[in-house]
Amino acid sequence: MLELDIAVRRKGFDAHFAVEIKEPVSGVFGASGSGKTTLLHALSGLIRPDSGRIVLSGNVLFDAESGVFLPPEQRRIGLVFQDAQLFPHLSVRDNLLFGYRRLSPQARQFELKEIVGLLHLGHLLERRPIALSGGEKQRVALGRALLSSPLLLLLDEPLASLDDGLKRQILPFLRRVRDEIALPMLCVSHALDELLYLSPVLTLIEGGHVLAHGHYLDILERLPGYASGEFSEMKNFWPVEIVALEPDDGVVLAKLAGQPIVMPVRSAWSPGQIVTIAVKASMIALARERVVCSIQNQLFGRITRFIPHKSGMLILVDIGDGIELVSEVSERSVERLALQLGETVWCLIKSQVFEYTDTVENIES
Repeated sequence: MLELDIAVRRKGFDAHFAVEIKEPVSGVFGASGSGKTTLLHALSGLIRPDSGRIVLSGNVLFDAESGVFLPPEQRRIGLVFQDAQLFPHLSVRDNLLFGYRRLSPQARQFELKEIVGLLHLGHLLERRPIALSGGEKQRVALGRALLSSPLLLLLDEPLASLDDGLKRQILPFLRRVRDEIALPMLCVSHALDELLYLSPVLTLIEGGHVLAHGHYLDILERLPGYASGEFSEMKNFWPVEIVALEPDDGVVLAKLAGQPIVMPVRSAWSPGQIVTIAVKASMIALARERVVCSIQNQLFGRITRFIPHKSGMLILVDIGDGIELVSEVSERSVERLALQLGETVWCLIKSQVFEYTDTVENIES
C-alpha cells in the first residue's frame, strides 16, 4: 500500500525513512523528537524531502529523481493534527464540509449525514469550535478529514492533548472508522497502548530512522526503551461478544475466542454487542490444569512462543479464533511448571482486572 525511501534534512536534524507498509492500519511509535511528525508531514506533502520516493497505492506522490512532488491537495491524504486545528470562525458543519466542497461530486466517497452519524456529531453541527470540548474537536477534525475522501488517513498524536476520560471517548471512534469504513490509517503516538488498541502492527522510529516494522510481538525487543524496562506493563486487547447481562449479580456473561468469561456489568452493553477489553499481561496466571478456585475466567490454550521480558518471560498462548493471549510470568514459574512450547495450559484471569474503553453508545448523539 505505502512504499517510501526518503531523506529529510532540516536544521539540526537529518532523517532517513525507508519502509514498506502493506497493512491497512499501522501505528508509528517512537519517543518525542524521534521524527514521527516529520514522517507524516513528508507523506502529506507539507514538507518536501531532499531525496527519495513515496508511492501510495501505486500512485507516485514524490520522486526526487523525476521531479515529481504532488502538493497536499492532490495527494488524497487526510491529516488529523494533535490540536484539531479547526477554523474558529466556521461552524462545525462548515468545518466538516471545508474539504468536501472542494471535491467534484465524482470524487466524494462519503456524505455529511454518513460521517455525522458515524462520529455522533449531529447535536454539534451549529456550534463554533470555541464551544466544543477537546474530544468533540477531535471528532470534528476526524470527520473533516474523512469528508475530504482520502485514500489514506494520517493521525498525528490525535489523543496527546486529551485527558484519560476523553481518550476513552475518542478511541472507539477511531476503531469504528477502521472497521466500518475500512479506510487505511497510519497513526502516530508515543503511547503504545493507544496504537495497539487500533492495530498490532507498528513502525518503530528512533533518531529519524525506521528501526523496524511488523507485528509488535515480533519486534518487541527493538522497542525504544524496552531494554530499560520502560514498557513494563504489556497489555492484551481483545474483542469479546456480550452474551447476557446479570445486573442482580453485577456481572455480564461474554465470550472470548468462543470461551465463556465473566466481567463486571456495564449498563451501556447489550447482548450481541462486540466490545474491546484490555488485560495486563502480568494479571494473567498460567496453570497446567483447570483450577478449582474463586477465579471464574479460565481460558484453555496452547503455548506458541516465549519472549524474554525484564526478569521474566512473556508467554504467548493461542486460545482460538486466531487470538494469542500474552501472559507475563517469572522465570521461576516457567521452570517450576516446566512449561514447553506447544503444550496446553489454562489462563486464569480475575474479573476485576478487565479494563474497558467506553463504547460510542455512551457519547451523546
